[in-house]
Formats: sequence, C-alpha cells, structure tokens
Amino acid sequence: MLDPVLMPHLADIPRVQSEKLADKPAIWFEEKTTTFAGLEKNANKVANGLLAAGVKPGDRVAYLAKNMGCYYEQLFGCAKSRSTMTGINNRLAPPEMKFILSDSKSKVLFVAKEFYEAAEKIAPECPELKTIIAIDGGHKDWPSYDDWMASQSDKAPGLKTEDDDDVIQLYTSGTTGLPKGVMLTNANYRAVFTEAAKLDWAAYDEGDVVMNAMPLFHVAGCNIGVLASAQGAMTLILREIDPSAILDLVEQHKVNHAFWVPAVILMLSQMPGVDDRDFSSLKTISYGASPIAEDLLKRAVDLFGAKFTQLYGLTETVGLGTYLPPEAHDPSWGKLRSCGVPYPTAIVRVVDPQDNPVPQGEVGEIVIGADFVMKGYWNREEATEEALRGGLFHTGDAGYFDKDGFLFIHDRIKDMIVSGGENVYPAEVENALFSHPDVADVAVIGIPSEKWGEAVKAIIVLKEGATPDKDAIIAFTKEKIAGYKCPKSVDFVKVLPRNPSGKILRKDLREPYWKDTDRRVG
Repeated sequence: MLDPVLMPHLADIPRVQSEKLADKPAIWFEEKTTTFAGLEKNANKVANGLLAAGVKPGDRVAYLAKNMGCYYEQLFGCAKSRSTMTGINNRLAPPEMKFILSDSKSKVLFVAKEFYEAAEKIAPECPELKTIIAIDGGHKDWPSYDDWMASQSDKAPGLKTEDDDDVIQLYTSGTTGLPKGVMLTNANYRAVFTEAAKLDWAAYDEGDVVMNAMPLFHVAGCNIGVLASAQGAMTLILREIDPSAILDLVEQHKVNHAFWVPAVILMLSQMPGVDDRDFSSLKTISYGASPIAEDLLKRAVDLFGAKFTQLYGLTETVGLGTYLPPEAHDPSWGKLRSCGVPYPTAIVRVVDPQDNPVPQGEVGEIVIGADFVMKGYWNREEATEEALRGGLFHTGDAGYFDKDGFLFIHDRIKDMIVSGGENVYPAEVENALFSHPDVADVAVIGIPSEKWGEAVKAIIVLKEGATPDKDAIIAFTKEKIAGYKCPKSVDFVKVLPRNPSGKILRKDLREPYWKDTDRRVG
C-alpha cells in the first residue's frame, strides 16, 4: 500500500522496503533479480559515488541508455544525494542529446554501450560534464559502472532530503523546437502517491509483478517502477518493446499489472496465437499517450480479461490529470472516447482564451491544478509563468466535459503531434526540412494512424525546377533529427494556406484527414 507518511520522499522508498522486504525481489531485468536490500545498497553506492564526484544538491545527473535494471538504483541514488535524474531520450540525434546535456548542465552521465559513440562526440561540447560512467564497461577512458560501484560505500549518505528537491527532470519539446526541462519534486511524487492510493490502476500488492515496457525517459516509465517499489511489488523491466517477449514474460512471471500504449496493445492483439495465451494473472492494464480505436479497446478488454484504465496527463503533471475507470469501459456507458474524470483532489477545468470556465459541452483549453503539477521549467522563467498562469497548468489541449463530468479531448490548441506516445513538434521538423535545398516552404501536421495514433506528414512547396522525391526528402530529414520525428509521408503542393498575418492554417491542412474521426488528439 502506498504510504506517503512512511515514504514522503523518493529516497525513503528503498530504505523502508529493505527493512521490511529485504530478500523480496524489487527489480527484474534480463534474468537478473535485485532484492529490496540490494536496491537500497546499490542506491547508497550511487549516491556516495555522485557525492565523491563533486555532485551537489540541485545538480543534474543524466541517463542515456535503453531501459535497464540499473536505472532505478541510479534514480534512487540521485534522490539520496539530492541530485536530479535527467533522462535523455535515446532516440534523439546527437545534436539533440547535446542540447539536453548542455541545458541541464549535467555533471555526471551514465551511458550504455549503444551510445558510447554519440557521447564521445558530444561530451567535449558539454563543459559542465565532469564524469562519464560506462554502464556496460569496456571503454578505454571511462570507468565501468561495475568497477565504479564496487569502490563506493553501501551505507546511507545521510543527507536530509527536502520536499522541494527536484528528483526527476524530463525534457518535453516546445513549439519553438527547443526542449524544456520539466522539474518534478519529492512533493509532486508524494501527491502522486496520495492520489494513486485511492485508485485501482496503481493499487499493487506486496509481491505483485509490474511490467515496465515504457521508456525511462518518459514520465510513465519513471512512474511505473517508483509506484511498484513504493508498494513492495517487483518491477519487471523490458529493454525495449518486443511483443513476443511481452507475451512470454506475462506468462512466465505471472505479470499482474502493465501500462501499454495503444500501439503496443495493437501489436499484442495481432500476434499469432495470442488468443491461446494465458493472461489469467493480469489484474490491471493502464493505457494512454495516444488515441485508441474503440474496436481495438473492446477486443483488448475481452482478450486480456483485466481491469482497464485510461490515463490522461502530461509530463508537467507527472502523468496525472484524468482517468477513465474500469467500469466506464462497459460500452453501454458510452464513455469509451472519453479520457475520464479528474483525480479526487485535482482541479480540471475547460476555459476560454481569457481563462474563464466555459459551459458544459463547450470546447476550451484543458487546465489542471494539483499538488502533482510541476515546479516549473528548468531555467525557463517566462515559459513557466505562461504555463502556470492563474495557478493552473495550461495543457494546450482542447476538450469539453459532458453532463456526467467526463472529459472528452477534442483537438489540440498547440500544434504538437503525439505519435506512438512520442511528442513531435511541427516547428522542429519544419526547421530540418527547410534546410533541404529543394524545399521552398513546408508545413508539418499529424494525420490519423491506426498503429501510432498520429503519423507525421510533411506538406511541401518545392523550389522552382526541383524534382519531387519523397524518399530522398525523408532520408535527408533523418540526418537532422530523430527518426520518430521524421515525416512518414510527404505531399507536394503549389502553395500553403496562410492567414493575413502569414501564419500557416494547420487546421485547414489537417481537416481532410481528420474530418471522419471523432477524436483529434491522444
């Protein structure tokens, strides 16, 4: 059971559970199990190693790797040393990784072997970065994680942690294309514990097995292991999404709880022989981050036999906002297209451009107020003030409440595209495309995708005399930005629609693709 009094800060979780459940499994990753006693000792070693490396309270520590079992000992170690775990999206291009390292002023980087080469390229351009730890070892210049850990004390460092300590910093892109670091504190997570303790989707029993298939640079990925450890459950970590492995592990380890984005649910439902698999251990399945087709949702509920809960939230709200409870997944309720109702102590409103509440049924911007709302954006005072004006976080999503108090997301006020749970901002993609010698003008939009929720489409005006070549343009873009941000399709037009001030009319561009859908955002 979640106990915010017993474990008010993230640093308290492994300590309390090691005293209570010393020999019980805390983390499973690729056939290696770490007990709660081992998690506490390893977190202490990380904390002491960071302090010895000169890391001070408030400093950032970066993680560049796919999902690995060592992540949570590093996260809890950061919390114990009062530093901040900063996850880097491992799908980014090296220049984008460099921006996050530089912006966060990270002092230490934990990096896995797949990214040694990228780290070698960008480290010299990050003057604040003093120490690099090679998680998999084998690097000629950087100490291996195992050797580094072996040289540290496993005794608690003894620092007094504070409510206002930033424990996690995750980066979310902005409409300008420059990512912003979201500062999440101990107090934010205590609020998450308080809320989650009241609801089925996060109510784990001691000894339960919780699957973490979400990337650890996402707030959902971070949360799954934190919530599981805080309740004495075991976190089963997948390095990356592998539908066949997911099905095998559910059966082999009798997985009780999982968070799967709709794209993963679709993959699993289409796997050969899936109807003959044993899902009897599953108690709850949570999902979110992008739209899900009603037919797929109905099929998944029947297939897996678990209680389903949809979650709507953002990095800035630690992933919380509204939830669609299991009982509302009964089609007779008529709520399958809703993202649910607000958390018990949260304020969720729909407002007009002047931040006045709109009448029930009318569309406006969704705003959220709660103790789990972020402290702010790292070193972005103006952006923080704008996002948190009036004491409520402005999501940039548009929606409406129905007569029963269920929230329906209608469209997006901001231009963000959510593709397979990843945030993609048109300005960032457009900047990359504009550097192509044949591109005279470009607009990027999200179009419906059954698999990914939304897919990135580029609509391009070519320079005079240029020859249309969709494949070449997409390949060019992949050299500039992460692959998931690149256009999946390209259309060529003679002119882009703009308003009198020159702003591209994205709504007009999107309309032909979305006109037959009833939900235009994840």
